[in-house]
Amino acid sequence: MDEIRKIPPVTRFIVGSTLAVTLPLMLQVLPGDLIIFDLSKLKQLQVWRLITCFFYGGNGLQFLFDIIMLYRNSDALESTYYNRRSPEYAYQLVLASIGILLLNLPLETIIHYRALLVCITYLASRLSPNAPVSVFGILSLKALYFPFVLVGLDLITGGPPAAAVSLTGVIAGHAWWLLEWKEDGPSHGGGGRGGVMGRAPRWLVNLVGMGEDPQTRDAQQNQRAYGGAYAPRGRGLNDGGSGATGNQHTWGSGQRLGGT
Repeated sequence: MDEIRKIPPVTRFIVGSTLAVTLPLMLQVLPGDLIIFDLSKLKQLQVWRLITCFFYGGNGLQFLFDIIMLYRNSDALESTYYNRRSPEYAYQLVLASIGILLLNLPLETIIHYRALLVCITYLASRLSPNAPVSVFGILSLKALYFPFVLVGLDLITGGPPAAAVSLTGVIAGHAWWLLEWKEDGPSHGGGGRGGVMGRAPRWLVNLVGMGEDPQTRDAQQNQRAYGGAYAPRGRGLNDGGSGATGNQHTWGSGQRLGGT
């Protein structure tokens, strides 16, 4: 439990929620259509769908690799760039998620996990643009270009619909970086301090807390999120695939949502 408490609060919530939503579907404890984004169901006040649609991560090894990438990139953001400012990270992440929802309305996307993952990865890559990333263990490139590699791999493995969903994550991540982190951007100096998107409300500050000083956690994580290679997700909800990270790329066809 001590190791779990060392994880920054927002990252802990994201990873924990992903496990809480995905594992019951893997075990067929819950039906898949209970967690998807469905406007008709939202009109019936099934508002939990606004949250659960972001946390279904697919099946099999794809899910394992994907959640590792989610953890590493979110942890790098919260521990380094939002050091002692976890409520600001949470608030800006919520606003980015709203942007993802809006961007995906024309696409009729029912699961937004991939877009959220790409959004977080994009912001992390823009804040550490020169960090090395190894793709397939044979191609090394700067982290700045890695989100576009994910989009390209989604195009190959899932076709234009999958690439379009990932692209919404890139757009949301770019808007986040442009509004809050670009030094000569609208926020006048960057730093992700709410210059444009606003500050976290007091209730969120009280709920999240300020987070642990990463200097108590291995000197602010000497290893950044981009130390290894990453793998793309599967083809979408019906395939149950998801993005991944690890020492090499892997992917597969996946399984249906809530399937065997």
